Amino acid sequence: MPATLNDTSNREIVISRLLNAPRQLVWDAWTKPEHFSRWFGTEAVNVPLESVVMDVRPGGKLAATMDFGGGNTMEWFGEYRLVDRPSRLEYVLSDGAPIEGIENVVTTFEEVEGGTEVTIFQPRYGFTDEQMEATVEGYNTFFDALEDVVASIK
Repeated sequence: MPATLNDTSNREIVISRLLNAPRQLVWDAWTKPEHFSRWFGTEAVNVPLESVVMDVRPGGKLAATMDFGGGNTMEWFGEYRLVDRPSRLEYVLSDGAPIEGIENVVTTFEEVEGGTEVTIFQPRYGFTDEQMEATVEGYNTFFDALEDVVASIK
């Protein structure tokens, strides 16, 4: 089931997906490098495990390299601001801009009937409608890959 965009206000993007798995398992898939490298890359992009840094604690670093092939890469880096295992993460993530002054992305993991609802609250950053569509498409691709990862580690 595709992630749904719950809010298109000028301030925040809210996207949710229900995953058929226990919350701790979904948390592990989200926060362990060996799983993160699989879903963050999706089928189309390689995220080498050795490029992933996930020090999941307040002040801990987050980094990954997306390898698109042909020498094209994108470096991601960030920092965890709040970690409330296994229900909430607050972090900043950037593909080049300094992280100072960037608003937190918040990801929640809520136990619900049928599994775990993952909700991402992301500042809109002044995105155009076209960028919003691309963001939703990107999150759906991540969530599709995350579902596959969760199924493989059940």
